Amino acid sequence: MTAEVIERPDIAELEELARRARVAIVKAIANAEGGHLGGPLSATDMLTALYWRILNIRPDEPMWPDRDRFVLSKGHSSIALYAVMALRGYFPVAELDTFDAIDSRLQGHPDMTALPGIDISSGSLGLGFSGAVGIAMGAKAIGAEFTTYAMVGDGECNEGIVWEGAHVAKRYRLDNLIVVLDHNKLQQFGWRGESAQDRIPPYTGTELADRWKAFGWHVVEGDGHDIAAFLEVMESVQDADGPVAVVAHTVKGKGVSYMENVFQWHSKVPTAEELTIALTELGELPGDEAGGDGE
Repeated sequence: MTAEVIERPDIAELEELARRARVAIVKAIANAEGGHLGGPLSATDMLTALYWRILNIRPDEPMWPDRDRFVLSKGHSSIALYAVMALRGYFPVAELDTFDAIDSRLQGHPDMTALPGIDISSGSLGLGFSGAVGIAMGAKAIGAEFTTYAMVGDGECNEGIVWEGAHVAKRYRLDNLIVVLDHNKLQQFGWRGESAQDRIPPYTGTELADRWKAFGWHVVEGDGHDIAAFLEVMESVQDADGPVAVVAHTVKGKGVSYMENVFQWHSKVPTAEELTIALTELGELPGDEAGGDGE
């Protein structure tokens, strides 16, 4: 699987890129024998849409001063970001094979000191979002015109620091800040449901959207797996008057039937048999190199 040079991919091409990214994600976790799967798979379609159609970026010039900034606040989903960045041309796709190795640039959480193209290190929940607020404030202070985007998990919104940042962003009228909320409604360590195999969603119904609205944000909702619909939502909020929260409804473990909506697959390594099933469901044919060789 090699990096794609596509000026403006259409929806079918974006869907294929997302499929290939999912294959790379599953393979990388299996190869590393560790990492997260559920959250990365729920975020893949949105990351693909962002990196190919929304963000103003130059993969061959990752530190371009006028680039849009992107912060993966739910940093444990780093493998999804790496897979999309590799396909986009930031680094060789073959490097995904090094994920989580001690000397790799592709650590379990994004490290801005190791990998060009990472705008802030993240991992401790809520801190990435707070950093994104700071980046947006700094841009306002110097008159920079780039937009800062952040992806935040719904379970991550349990952190008080998220709401402190939301309050500050509204007070400073940060119309250059757009947050995508990966609302997959499932977290690894949450409230137990009717049995030990169930988890109560961190936010139900309209709770998540309502809370962001209560902090004065412009809030829109959409399907995080319908790339065409997601792009429409993202394009519709570009000129919003104030900070924007996009509540994207997703499925944890999206694309692999036995992982979908199963909290144990938040962080679990597939067996050889499970890997074969996953790759088959993702359209990986025997002999394909979707997560291995390439440039």
